[in-house]
Order: sequence, then structure tokens, then C-alpha cells
Amino acid sequence: MADLDEDFALAPKRKAPAHEIGQNLDDLSSPELAERIGLLRAEIERLEKAIASRDATRAAAAAAFKTGA
Repeated sequence: MADLDEDFALAPKRKAPAHEIGQNLDDLSSPELAERIGLLRAEIERLEKAIASRDATRAAAAAAFKTGA
């Protein structure tokens, strides 16, 4: 039987996030800060697309179940 430590050693390592909300910014250079802004803008765009997709799904469901009164 495999040892528990061996199981953890075989598990894929998680990559640290590129930016963590509330992270100390004192040690980052201007280019590093600009890179993080780009990453966060891309993430905001991804989140906005997910919201739009969910809203479209909800609207389609509402239209499908709408009854003519």
C-alpha cells in the first residue's frame, strides 16, 4: 500500500496565483504592476462574459417557460 506522503508527492503541484487580492505591492516594480493590471483586466473580461452567458441562459429559460396570459 502506498504511503500517504508518497500520494502527496505524486499529486500535481498547484501554481501560485499571479496576483492575490490584498497582496502587498511594495516589492513590485512598475512593469510588474502593469502586468498584474493586464491580468486582472483579462479576468474581469472573463467574468463579465460569464455573467452575460448566465443572463442569456436565464432570459432564454424565462422566454421558454413564459405563458401567454
